[in-house]
Amino acid sequence: MRDFWLSCGHHLLDRGEGGGLLVTDEFLKVYLARPELAPPPEACAAERALYRALLEDPRRAVAAREIATIADADARENFALLVAFRDHLLAHPTLEAAYLALARNGVGGTPPLFLNQLVHVILRNALDGCEDAFVLRAAELMFRPQRVTIHDGAPLAADEELISGKNSVPISPLVSMLGLPGPDAIDVLNEDNAQSYWQRSDRFDFALDLTAGRRGHAALAQVIATFLRHMLAAETEIEPLIEVRDAPLAWYVGLDAAATKIGDRLWDGGELDAQTAARVLGLYRLTFRDTTRLPAQLAGEGIYLILARTPDGMLRVKPQNLVVGLPIRSPESVS
Repeated sequence: MRDFWLSCGHHLLDRGEGGGLLVTDEFLKVYLARPELAPPPEACAAERALYRALLEDPRRAVAAREIATIADADARENFALLVAFRDHLLAHPTLEAAYLALARNGVGGTPPLFLNQLVHVILRNALDGCEDAFVLRAAELMFRPQRVTIHDGAPLAADEELISGKNSVPISPLVSMLGLPGPDAIDVLNEDNAQSYWQRSDRFDFALDLTAGRRGHAALAQVIATFLRHMLAAETEIEPLIEVRDAPLAWYVGLDAAATKIGDRLWDGGELDAQTAARVLGLYRLTFRDTTRLPAQLAGEGIYLILARTPDGMLRVKPQNLVVGLPIRSPESVS
């Protein structure tokens, strides 16, 4: 079995009897290794002392006054965010349960970076043993923002952090085909290069073709079905749609903020102009195998999932929309 996404830290975690991920000291220490937390040479004694104490015992209780005595305002904020997030993880039996609680009760001040990291490692758990590079690349959409560019009519999604130069890995910007500067090219995932995904999985340097009817479009449906099975114990059939005409919109979930706005307009009986319709990247029809978990009025209806980019070409999938947006009575699958 080939490994992938080592950067998520899944090898530092244990699995519980229900299949969920158990927090370990080693996993918590990874957060302390982030550059925002490591004290710089000029850090005050209080900051250095708290950092050393957490390295020694990452589960150690931290009083508000300990953070308040840190001289640097940014350091105070960073430690407060980290401790609040750590305490949330430790208050739940698994990482999956912690994520469900955030999704259902509101993320509050939890940084999007922390949410994305949770989804990253949870999907690594759910997709363990996956041998389909297209499914794994599609799963990246769930936890890494994408920049989408249309080339010859095909929507191509590339990792936004990579092409903007914000991360620390070697940068290979998309070339003229995506309207981006640079001498090198990010490969578009295809049948010929798919086997190299596992060696490159932590570089996030494949672009994905999301054209309706092609592998990337269908692969995202498989990812969503896996996510729902793992998180909500929900067995679903998710059909990628090429075209929809006059379909009854009994229920829908926007997979991102842009898609939610489009769904709201359709729900209210509005129509989409050509420019807005062109921003829709994917449509899916979801049906539950166990319809007893649905409200009676929806038992025979398909639920539509919408994926869309913003006017400036960004795609930011919000998996929590699936947790709170689907009309099912569902205890979590993993605990």
